[in-house]
Amino acid sequence: MVFRWDWLRPALAAPVVPTLGPVHPQALSVDLFEATLLVAADRSFLPYDKDRRWGGEKQEIVLIDDVVHHPDHTLIPTLLTRGRGAVKVFAYGHRSDVLDQAAELAAKLAAVHGAAAARVVRPLAPNTPHPRGVRIQLQDFMARRCPPSVGPVGRLEDWPLPVRGTFTTFAQTMAADGFAFLDRQMKAKECGPVLVAVLEGRVVGAIGPMKICPDPTGMAQLMPQYFAVNPDARGRGLGRHLWRAAMCWGQTRGAAYQLLQTEVGGGSDHLCRTEGLTTLGFIQTLTI
Repeated sequence: MVFRWDWLRPALAAPVVPTLGPVHPQALSVDLFEATLLVAADRSFLPYDKDRRWGGEKQEIVLIDDVVHHPDHTLIPTLLTRGRGAVKVFAYGHRSDVLDQAAELAAKLAAVHGAAAARVVRPLAPNTPHPRGVRIQLQDFMARRCPPSVGPVGRLEDWPLPVRGTFTTFAQTMAADGFAFLDRQMKAKECGPVLVAVLEGRVVGAIGPMKICPDPTGMAQLMPQYFAVNPDARGRGLGRHLWRAAMCWGQTRGAAYQLLQTEVGGGSDHLCRTEGLTTLGFIQTLTI
């Protein structure tokens, strides 16, 4: 499949690439799309893939033989092989029936591959009225200084042993936010520091792992983190303390930017908007 950038470029309302997710607008190019397709068959990671840090094989692949690429719309289907499987069709273009075409393709491919779920992923422009779904936000470390946090936040490894021992309990409580997975990874291998908030001798919030990697253009990107505060500790500003500590960590270690995905209208969305981040667009996911 050869991508015509002059076809695809006008349809890219938000900088979203299948299997990679949001990317910096300066990194969005036809070469990036082609690189994603080149590794579709062998399940290997691209050097700048955020999932590469966990090792193993890529669990979401592009179904390259089923890509639809026309001057007025492009549909790129992927297959998630984890669990019971899921087909996602990334729908680019402004045709009125692009969602209907994407939904039809997703349902068809889910049946072909025996996937339990079929979804359509639609990137939307930053000026979309009344958006729903996920907001893509840019933290530009070159634009402003990120001061250190003044709250009860620090690297997990720097807290006394009894405090560190409470992290697994916190991780189990916040398993839905990915912390049980992160706890297992931390015990199995080095995966970067985790910043935690502590109250009354126990971990009640965390953000991490902290890691900086080059993006497709070579710019230093602070990679996405897991981020959560225990429900019984919310309302005390700990989420903001954790987030600011993470941003300070990234800036002081040379990161140029970070991309964040926040649920529109949620607590993290409000936090990032009040901290001055730039909205690059939205991702709307429709279940078929």
